[in-house]
Amino acid sequence: MRLVIQRVSQASVTVDGHITGQIGPGLLVLAGFAPTDNSTSLAWMCRKLVQLRIFGDENGQMNRSVQDIGGQVLVVSQFTLLADARKGNRPSYIGAAPPAVAEPLYEQFVAMVAAELGQPVPTGIFGADMKVSLLNDGPVTIVLDSPA
Repeated sequence: MRLVIQRVSQASVTVDGHITGQIGPGLLVLAGFAPTDNSTSLAWMCRKLVQLRIFGDENGQMNRSVQDIGGQVLVVSQFTLLADARKGNRPSYIGAAPPAVAEPLYEQFVAMVAAELGQPVPTGIFGADMKVSLLNDGPVTIVLDSPA
């Protein structure tokens, strides 16, 4: 599993001209899943995501998590995060889980994040052509890979 985590002032995802999810201050999370991902790796990534201290405290130091600031999280599936572009010019996506495997993992991950935060987690639509808008705050962007 790979997450690209962006600290944002606001973010939204649109499908076919309709906003499917939007947030104010918090985290925009692009999530890609591998065939080897499981409940254990999802739980580890969820805890790491919501506890990641990348928001400023009263001294301007990155010491606060999205939980600490009462922020929101928007999760968007993105299989291209697992692309391998080391050979040639056309990326291979063999490292990405097929949709039948990835979609349940995505739904489980979103549910875990919502439970951990105690609030709904807006999303895009799995497999759809999505337009993502964001106002990156910092900018702060973190790439997080599951320990497996």
